[in-house]
Amino acid sequence: MASAKFYGTGRRKKSIARVYLVPGTGKITINKRDIDEYFGLETLKVIVRQPLALTETEGKFDVIVNVRGGGYTGQAGAIRHGLSRALLEADNDYRPALKAAGFLTRDPRMKERKKYGLKAARRAPQFSKR
Repeated sequence: MASAKFYGTGRRKKSIARVYLVPGTGKITINKRDIDEYFGLETLKVIVRQPLALTETEGKFDVIVNVRGGGYTGQAGAIRHGLSRALLEADNDYRPALKAAGFLTRDPRMKERKKYGLKAARRAPQFSKR
């Protein structure tokens, strides 16, 4: 570990997360708030911590996150993606494990655009025979 700060950008849907890893005690801060304060659902907290659990680095780094756009689920996915990239910067030996778990792959699924003549992307107006 040459430098003291490792960076990774994560994206999912409309969310963009800037993740910084600093050697520390394992504290996770999202938008200047603690992870427990920021995410209400336990599943979202688990998603964020997955890369740390996989690489067994839970108590080694403090995670500082700046995330914007999208909803909570998209933000959690973006943070996981950014955290995985930052861990790679810290130590490239984590690559096979992170790659196998699918944490380095950007999720390409996006919201489908609304089409004219329809009420939503695929929702058509109600059909009436007369």
